[in-house]
Amino acid sequence: MGLAIGLMLGIGALLVLLALTDDEPARPTSSRRHRLAESIAEAGLEGVSPRGVVLTSLGLSLLIGLSFYVLTETWPISVAFALIGAAVPTVLVRQRAHRRRAELRQVWPDVVDNLSSAVRAGMSLPDALAQLATRGPQPLRAPFARFADDYRMTGRFSESLDGLKDRLADPTGDQIVESLRISREVGGSDLGRLLRTLSAFLRDELRARSELETRQGWVVNAAKLAVAGPWILLALLSFRSTSIQAYQQPAGVAVLVVGAVVSVVAYRVMVAMGRLPEDERVLR
Repeated sequence: MGLAIGLMLGIGALLVLLALTDDEPARPTSSRRHRLAESIAEAGLEGVSPRGVVLTSLGLSLLIGLSFYVLTETWPISVAFALIGAAVPTVLVRQRAHRRRAELRQVWPDVVDNLSSAVRAGMSLPDALAQLATRGPQPLRAPFARFADDYRMTGRFSESLDGLKDRLADPTGDQIVESLRISREVGGSDLGRLLRTLSAFLRDELRARSELETRQGWVVNAAKLAVAGPWILLALLSFRSTSIQAYQQPAGVAVLVVGAVVSVVAYRVMVAMGRLPEDERVLR
Protein backbone atom coordinates (compact mmCIF):
# COMPACT_ATOMS: atom_id res chain seq x y z
CA MET A 1 0.00 0.00 0.00
CA GLY A 2 2.78 2.45 0.90
CA LEU A 3 4.60 1.76 -2.38
CA ALA A 4 1.42 2.32 -4.41
CA ILE A 5 0.65 5.57 -2.64
CA GLY A 6 4.20 6.81 -3.16
CA LEU A 7 4.07 5.90 -6.85
CA MET A 8 0.76 7.69 -7.37
CA LEU A 9 2.00 10.76 -5.53
CA GLY A 10 5.04 10.79 -7.80
CA ILE A 11 2.84 10.56 -10.89
CA GLY A 12 0.70 13.44 -9.62
CA ALA A 13 3.75 15.60 -8.96
CA LEU A 14 5.09 14.79 -12.44
CA LEU A 15 1.80 15.82 -14.07
CA VAL A 16 1.80 19.13 -12.20
CA LEU A 17 5.45 19.73 -13.22
CA LEU A 18 4.68 19.00 -16.87
CA ALA A 19 1.76 21.43 -16.74
CA LEU A 20 3.89 24.20 -15.27
CA THR A 21 6.69 23.72 -17.80
CA ASP A 22 4.47 23.18 -20.83
CA ASP A 23 5.30 25.69 -23.57
CA GLU A 24 3.16 24.19 -26.30
CA PRO A 25 0.92 26.81 -27.93
CA ALA A 26 -2.82 26.39 -27.77
CA ARG A 27 -3.94 24.21 -30.68
CA PRO A 28 -7.59 23.36 -30.16
CA THR A 29 -8.51 20.05 -31.75
CA SER A 30 -12.06 19.71 -30.43
CA SER A 31 -14.95 21.93 -29.45
CA ARG A 32 -14.25 21.41 -25.74
CA ARG A 33 -10.56 22.16 -26.14
CA HIS A 34 -11.43 25.13 -28.35
CA ARG A 35 -13.64 26.58 -25.61
CA LEU A 36 -10.88 26.05 -23.07
CA ALA A 37 -8.38 27.79 -25.36
CA GLU A 38 -10.80 30.72 -25.70
CA SER A 39 -11.15 30.95 -21.92
CA ILE A 40 -7.37 30.96 -21.52
CA ALA A 41 -7.04 33.76 -24.08
CA GLU A 42 -9.82 35.80 -22.46
CA ALA A 43 -8.15 35.32 -19.07
CA GLY A 44 -4.95 36.85 -20.45
CA LEU A 45 -2.84 33.81 -19.52
CA GLU A 46 -0.08 33.96 -22.12
CA GLY A 47 2.07 30.84 -22.32
CA VAL A 48 -0.67 28.59 -20.88
CA SER A 49 -2.09 25.92 -23.17
CA PRO A 50 -5.18 23.71 -22.87
CA ARG A 51 -2.86 20.74 -22.43
CA GLY A 52 -1.27 22.45 -19.43
CA VAL A 53 -4.66 23.03 -17.82
CA VAL A 54 -5.69 19.41 -18.44
CA LEU A 55 -2.45 18.07 -16.96
CA THR A 56 -2.85 20.33 -13.94
CA SER A 57 -6.40 19.04 -13.49
CA LEU A 58 -5.21 15.42 -13.61
CA GLY A 59 -2.36 16.04 -11.20
CA LEU A 60 -4.51 17.98 -8.74
CA SER A 61 -7.24 15.34 -8.93
CA LEU A 62 -4.74 12.58 -8.18
CA LEU A 63 -3.14 14.44 -5.27
CA ILE A 64 -6.47 15.35 -3.65
CA GLY A 65 -7.87 11.85 -4.11
CA LEU A 66 -4.79 10.25 -2.60
CA SER A 67 -4.73 12.72 0.28
CA PHE A 68 -8.32 11.92 1.21
CA TYR A 69 -7.68 8.20 0.82
CA VAL A 70 -4.65 8.36 3.12
CA LEU A 71 -6.67 10.28 5.71
CA THR A 72 -9.97 8.39 5.48
CA GLU A 73 -9.16 5.07 3.73
CA THR A 74 -12.55 5.41 2.02
CA TRP A 75 -12.50 5.29 -1.76
CA PRO A 76 -16.00 6.76 -2.45
CA ILE A 77 -15.17 9.97 -0.57
CA SER A 78 -11.70 10.08 -2.14
CA VAL A 79 -13.12 9.73 -5.66
CA ALA A 80 -15.75 12.41 -5.00
CA PHE A 81 -13.18 14.97 -3.92
CA ALA A 82 -10.78 13.90 -6.66
CA LEU A 83 -13.46 14.79 -9.23
CA ILE A 84 -13.98 18.15 -7.53
CA GLY A 85 -10.24 18.77 -7.65
CA ALA A 86 -10.15 17.93 -11.35
CA ALA A 87 -12.62 20.73 -12.08
CA VAL A 88 -10.80 23.40 -10.05
CA PRO A 89 -8.23 24.57 -12.69
CA THR A 90 -10.86 24.98 -15.41
CA VAL A 91 -13.19 26.82 -13.04
CA LEU A 92 -10.38 29.15 -11.98
CA VAL A 93 -9.48 29.91 -15.61
CA ARG A 94 -13.09 30.74 -16.45
CA GLN A 95 -13.49 32.88 -13.35
CA ARG A 96 -10.33 34.79 -14.24
CA ALA A 97 -11.64 35.27 -17.80
CA HIS A 98 -14.93 36.59 -16.40
CA ARG A 99 -13.14 39.00 -14.04
CA ARG A 100 -10.85 40.22 -16.83
CA ARG A 101 -13.77 40.83 -19.18
CA ALA A 102 -15.56 42.77 -16.42
CA GLU A 103 -12.39 44.76 -15.76
CA LEU A 104 -11.95 45.60 -19.44
CA ARG A 105 -15.61 46.57 -19.69
CA GLN A 106 -14.88 49.31 -17.16
CA VAL A 107 -11.98 50.82 -19.13
CA TRP A 108 -13.06 50.47 -22.79
CA PRO A 109 -14.93 53.82 -22.79
CA ASP A 110 -11.71 55.56 -21.69
CA VAL A 111 -9.78 53.79 -24.44
CA VAL A 112 -12.27 54.90 -27.08
CA ASP A 113 -12.24 58.47 -25.76
CA ASN A 114 -8.44 58.47 -25.88
CA LEU A 115 -8.43 57.21 -29.45
CA SER A 116 -11.06 59.77 -30.46
CA SER A 117 -9.00 62.59 -28.98
CA ALA A 118 -5.85 61.37 -30.73
CA VAL A 119 -7.67 61.17 -34.09
CA ARG A 120 -9.07 64.68 -33.67
CA ALA A 121 -5.57 65.92 -32.86
CA GLY A 122 -4.36 64.60 -36.22
CA MET A 123 -2.36 61.59 -35.04
CA SER A 124 -2.02 58.62 -37.36
CA LEU A 125 -3.84 55.45 -36.39
CA PRO A 126 -0.64 53.51 -35.50
CA ASP A 127 0.53 56.38 -33.30
CA ALA A 128 -2.92 56.72 -31.71
CA LEU A 129 -2.83 53.05 -30.74
CA ALA A 130 0.82 53.08 -29.68
CA GLN A 131 0.34 56.00 -27.28
CA LEU A 132 -2.17 53.91 -25.33
CA ALA A 133 0.84 51.92 -24.07
CA THR A 134 1.68 54.91 -21.86
CA ARG A 135 -1.53 56.95 -21.66
CA GLY A 136 -4.15 54.21 -21.74
CA PRO A 137 -5.75 52.39 -18.80
CA GLN A 138 -3.32 50.23 -16.84
CA PRO A 139 -4.95 46.83 -17.62
CA LEU A 140 -4.51 47.42 -21.37
CA ARG A 141 -1.09 49.01 -21.54
CA ALA A 142 0.79 45.74 -22.08
CA PRO A 143 -1.18 44.63 -25.20
CA PHE A 144 -0.84 48.09 -26.78
CA ALA A 145 2.86 48.14 -25.94
CA ARG A 146 3.22 44.83 -27.78
CA PHE A 147 1.34 46.35 -30.72
CA ALA A 148 3.73 49.30 -30.77
CA ASP A 149 6.72 46.94 -30.77
CA ASP A 150 5.24 44.81 -33.57
CA TYR A 151 4.48 47.81 -35.76
CA ARG A 152 7.89 49.36 -35.09
CA MET A 153 9.64 46.15 -36.15
CA THR A 154 7.50 45.19 -39.14
CA GLY A 155 5.72 48.34 -40.28
CA ARG A 156 2.70 46.17 -41.15
CA PHE A 157 -0.38 47.73 -39.63
CA SER A 158 -2.86 44.95 -40.46
CA GLU A 159 -0.68 42.15 -39.07
CA SER A 160 0.05 44.17 -35.95
CA LEU A 161 -3.70 44.67 -35.49
CA ASP A 162 -4.22 40.91 -35.74
CA GLY A 163 -1.72 40.36 -32.94
CA LEU A 164 -3.36 43.07 -30.85
CA LYS A 165 -6.79 41.52 -31.33
CA ASP A 166 -5.53 38.08 -30.28
CA ARG A 167 -3.93 39.49 -27.13
CA LEU A 168 -7.00 41.54 -26.18
CA ALA A 169 -9.37 38.57 -26.76
CA ASP A 170 -12.39 40.76 -26.12
CA PRO A 171 -15.52 41.49 -28.22
CA THR A 172 -15.26 45.26 -27.73
CA GLY A 173 -11.58 45.12 -28.63
CA ASP A 174 -12.50 43.26 -31.82
CA GLN A 175 -14.98 46.01 -32.76
CA ILE A 176 -12.45 48.77 -32.20
CA VAL A 177 -9.68 46.98 -34.06
CA GLU A 178 -11.85 46.22 -37.09
CA SER A 179 -13.18 49.80 -37.15
CA LEU A 180 -9.62 51.12 -37.24
CA ARG A 181 -8.63 48.58 -39.90
CA ILE A 182 -11.50 49.61 -42.18
CA SER A 183 -10.75 53.29 -41.63
CA ARG A 184 -7.10 52.70 -42.51
CA GLU A 185 -7.89 50.73 -45.66
CA VAL A 186 -10.77 52.72 -47.17
CA GLY A 187 -10.25 56.11 -45.57
CA GLY A 188 -13.06 58.45 -44.59
CA SER A 189 -13.77 61.18 -42.07
CA ASP A 190 -16.37 59.37 -39.95
CA LEU A 191 -13.95 57.56 -37.62
CA GLY A 192 -14.12 60.27 -34.95
CA ARG A 193 -17.91 60.26 -34.99
CA LEU A 194 -17.94 56.45 -34.88
CA LEU A 195 -15.64 56.39 -31.85
CA ARG A 196 -17.71 58.98 -30.01
CA THR A 197 -20.90 57.02 -30.68
CA LEU A 198 -19.23 53.80 -29.53
CA SER A 199 -18.01 55.47 -26.35
CA ALA A 200 -21.52 56.67 -25.46
CA PHE A 201 -22.96 53.21 -26.17
CA LEU A 202 -20.33 51.50 -24.00
CA ARG A 203 -20.99 53.82 -21.08
CA ASP A 204 -24.75 53.26 -21.27
CA GLU A 205 -24.26 49.49 -21.40
CA LEU A 206 -21.82 49.59 -18.48
CA ARG A 207 -24.27 51.59 -16.37
CA ALA A 208 -27.15 49.19 -17.05
CA ARG A 209 -25.02 46.07 -16.48
CA SER A 210 -23.66 47.40 -13.20
CA GLU A 211 -27.18 47.90 -11.87
CA LEU A 212 -28.22 44.38 -12.88
CA GLU A 213 -25.10 42.77 -11.39
CA THR A 214 -25.63 44.62 -8.11
CA ARG A 215 -29.22 43.38 -7.85
CA GLN A 216 -28.51 39.74 -8.62
CA GLY A 217 -25.07 39.41 -7.03
CA TRP A 218 -26.30 38.29 -3.62
CA VAL A 219 -28.62 35.71 -5.21
CA VAL A 220 -25.80 34.16 -7.25
CA ASN A 221 -23.42 34.08 -4.27
CA ALA A 222 -26.08 32.45 -2.09
CA ALA A 223 -26.68 29.81 -4.75
CA LYS A 224 -22.96 29.03 -4.99
CA LEU A 225 -22.73 28.68 -1.22
CA ALA A 226 -25.73 26.37 -1.23
CA VAL A 227 -24.02 24.09 -3.76
CA ALA A 228 -20.65 24.11 -1.97
CA GLY A 229 -22.06 23.78 1.56
CA PRO A 230 -22.87 20.02 1.53
CA TRP A 231 -19.41 19.14 0.20
CA ILE A 232 -17.68 21.27 2.80
CA LEU A 233 -19.75 19.48 5.46
CA LEU A 234 -18.82 16.13 3.92
CA ALA A 235 -15.11 17.02 4.06
CA LEU A 236 -15.47 17.78 7.78
CA LEU A 237 -17.53 14.66 8.52
CA SER A 238 -15.15 12.39 6.60
CA PHE A 239 -12.74 12.51 9.54
CA ARG A 240 -15.28 10.81 11.82
CA SER A 241 -15.16 7.02 11.87
CA THR A 242 -18.95 6.66 11.85
CA SER A 243 -19.27 8.75 8.71
CA ILE A 244 -16.47 6.81 7.00
CA GLN A 245 -18.20 3.51 7.69
CA ALA A 246 -21.51 4.86 6.39
CA TYR A 247 -20.06 5.94 3.05
CA GLN A 248 -18.33 2.59 2.56
CA GLN A 249 -21.75 0.96 2.22
CA PRO A 250 -23.66 0.81 -1.10
CA ALA A 251 -26.26 3.21 0.28
CA GLY A 252 -23.54 5.73 1.12
CA VAL A 253 -22.07 5.45 -2.38
CA ALA A 254 -25.55 6.02 -3.83
CA VAL A 255 -25.95 9.14 -1.67
CA LEU A 256 -22.63 10.51 -2.99
CA VAL A 257 -23.55 9.80 -6.60
CA VAL A 258 -27.01 11.37 -6.30
CA GLY A 259 -25.56 14.33 -4.42
CA ALA A 260 -22.92 14.87 -7.11
CA VAL A 261 -25.52 14.76 -9.90
CA VAL A 262 -27.85 17.14 -8.05
CA SER A 263 -24.97 19.53 -7.33
CA VAL A 264 -23.86 19.62 -10.98
CA VAL A 265 -27.40 20.13 -12.27
CA ALA A 266 -28.15 22.79 -9.65
CA TYR A 267 -24.91 24.64 -10.42
CA ARG A 268 -25.63 24.58 -14.16
CA VAL A 269 -29.15 25.87 -13.62
CA MET A 270 -27.90 28.58 -11.26
CA VAL A 271 -25.27 29.73 -13.76
CA ALA A 272 -27.78 29.76 -16.60
CA MET A 273 -30.33 31.77 -14.61
CA GLY A 274 -27.79 34.24 -13.24
CA ARG A 275 -25.82 34.81 -16.44
CA LEU A 276 -26.20 38.18 -18.09
CA PRO A 277 -26.00 38.42 -21.90
CA GLU A 278 -22.39 38.47 -23.07
CA ASP A 279 -21.08 39.80 -26.34
CA GLU A 280 -19.58 37.15 -28.60
CA ARG A 281 -16.38 37.51 -30.57
CA VAL A 282 -17.88 37.49 -34.06
CA LEU A 283 -15.06 39.63 -35.54
CA ARG A 284 -12.11 37.49 -34.45
